[in-house]
Amino acid sequence: MNQGKRVVVVGAGPAGVRAAAALVNAGLRPVIIDEGSCSGGQIYRRQPPGFTRPPATLYGAEADKAIAVHTTFDALQNRVDYRPDTLAWNVYDGVLHTMKGQLAQSVDFDALVIAVGATDRLLPLEGWTLPGVYTLGASQIALKAQACAIGSRVVFMGTGPLLYLVAYQYMKAGANVAAVLDTSPMSLRIKALPELLSRPATLFKGMRYVSALRRAGVRMEAGITPLKVEGNETVTAVTVELANGQREQIACDALGMGYHVRSEVQLADLARCNFAFDETTRQWLPEVDDDGRTSIRGVYVAGDGARTLGADAAEIGGELAALAVLKDLGMDVSASRVAELKRAQRTQRRFATGIAHAFPLPVRQLERLPDHALLCRCESITAGELRCSVKDLGAPEVNRAKALTRVGMGRCQGRYCGLASAELVSATLGVPVEMAGRLRAQAPIKPLPIAAESTEENV
Repeated sequence: MNQGKRVVVVGAGPAGVRAAAALVNAGLRPVIIDEGSCSGGQIYRRQPPGFTRPPATLYGAEADKAIAVHTTFDALQNRVDYRPDTLAWNVYDGVLHTMKGQLAQSVDFDALVIAVGATDRLLPLEGWTLPGVYTLGASQIALKAQACAIGSRVVFMGTGPLLYLVAYQYMKAGANVAAVLDTSPMSLRIKALPELLSRPATLFKGMRYVSALRRAGVRMEAGITPLKVEGNETVTAVTVELANGQREQIACDALGMGYHVRSEVQLADLARCNFAFDETTRQWLPEVDDDGRTSIRGVYVAGDGARTLGADAAEIGGELAALAVLKDLGMDVSASRVAELKRAQRTQRRFATGIAHAFPLPVRQLERLPDHALLCRCESITAGELRCSVKDLGAPEVNRAKALTRVGMGRCQGRYCGLASAELVSATLGVPVEMAGRLRAQAPIKPLPIAAESTEENV
C-alpha cells in the first residue's frame, strides 16, 4: 500500500548505499541524491575512469568493504532513481531543493534520509592558509582520485586514527613521509584501551599501520604542540613544541592536517531538526534516536551526519534509518534484524568513545593562536578580530560574532571555521564551549552558479 511513497536518500557513501539497499529490498524505488559523480562517498571514493589501480592498493585493508559497498550499489542501479553530480542545497516543508549543473530542481518526499557524512575538522594555526597545506581528506582525494601525492616531502599533523591511515596510505604509495606529528600523548591511548578493545580487530589494524610506519623509518611524535607553518609563497617547514618542551622546525614541502572530522549537519538544521551538544566530540549534532529518527516527522539522519563513528557504523546506521522509514510507512520490518543492528551499533559507539578519549581535540591550542593569524580563510577574519567582537563589542556567542565580523559567512559556510570559532569564543569568555553556541545553517549550504535558472523544475 506504500508503493507510491517517495523516499529520498541524500548521499551515496556507506550509510546511503545501505539505506538504499534496504528500501529497494522492501519494494520501494528511492531517489538517491549524490553530490559525487559515482557512489562510494569519501571513504570509499572510486578512482576515475581509465585508472586501473587494484582495490588493495587504493583502499588497503578496507578493500573488501569498499568492493562490497560498490557492488551493492551497482546492483541497485536499475531499481533506484540515481542522480549523481547533484547538490542538495536546501530543504523545508517536505521539499528537497537540488542543483545539477545549472538546473535547479525540487524533489517532494514522504521520507528523507540524510546520509551526507562528515568533513575534515581543523584547528587554525599561524600559516595554515599557505599553499601546500591540505586537510587529511584532501590528501586522500589526491591519492585516490588523482594518483598523486600532495608533495615530495610530506608531514602529517593533527590527531585521530585518520592521521595514521593517511600517512600509511602515502607510505604504501611510495611517497616520502617526513613525519607524523600527533597532538595527543601516548598515555591517553593506553588509558582508553578498555574501550578500544571493544573492537579488537579494528584496534589491531590501527596498530599495524603505526608499526608499518615505524618500520619504514617514518618519524613519529606524540604529545606535540603545533606552533606555526613556515614559508612565504609555499610551505617550507612546520614548527612544533615536542612533548619534552623542545621546539623544533621540521622541513617539508606539504602538510596534511586534521583533527578528526565534523558531521555535516546543514541539511538537518535547515529541516528544523532539534540539536543537542555532544560533549564527546565537542559539537552540536541533530537529536536522533537509535534508529535515526529526528524531531521532524519524516526526516532521518544516518551515518557520520548523526555522529562520527566511522564507515562500519555508517553502514549500520544507514540500514537502521531505512528500516525506521519502512516501519513508519506501515511496512513490515524484521525485529530480529533491528535488534542485531543495534547490538553492533552499541559496540561501535563504545569504540568511538575510546577514540575520543585516546585522541582528544587540543582546544588549548587556540588560546595560543596569535591575533594576526587567520581564523576564517573565506572572509579573511583573524583570531584578533573575533576576540575583539567578544571582548570589546559584547558578542556573547558565535552567531552574534558572525554578524559583527562575517566569520562563517564565506564559501565554506563555516565548515572550516565554525567549530574553531566556537572554541575561541569559549576560551575568550571563559565559558564551556556549548555556551558559545553554534553557527546556524543558511541556504544555500554551498555556492550555486550565478547562471543557475531562476525557476525550479519539480522532478
